[in-house]
Amino acid sequence: MDKFSLHPQLASDCHLLGNLGLSQALLLDDSRYPWVILVPRRAGVREIFQLAAADRHGLLEESCLTGEFMMQAFAGEKLNVAALGNLVPQLHLHHVIRRKDDPAWPGPVWGHSAAVPYPQQLLDERMRILRDGLSIAT
Repeated sequence: MDKFSLHPQLASDCHLLGNLGLSQALLLDDSRYPWVILVPRRAGVREIFQLAAADRHGLLEESCLTGEFMMQAFAGEKLNVAALGNLVPQLHLHHVIRRKDDPAWPGPVWGHSAAVPYPQQLLDERMRILRDGLSIAT
């Protein structure tokens, strides 16, 4: 059986928050949006249906907990959840907080414009909020 490893594109585009029960949690390096990506730690999985039933349920539970916390913590008006994978085939689930004042509203964030990397202070704060709220040990 292959060992899980994070796709290089995700590793370069994101900051590692840590591990949940099933998934590795990442913060996308775009300071304009609170944007967490969950990557189930299962090798060779590209689609949700490829997960074992227990893992599908686990991913849904982690997704719901992540989304609910993010909506509260970042005063979201809408939560966008998606598993696109057109450029990165490894299964990963995006959780993006949307507000009417964000740069891409009301359209999709994907392909809208170049990411704006986090300044260190905001990155530290957002990482702390997410780790605490999602109970991720560092």
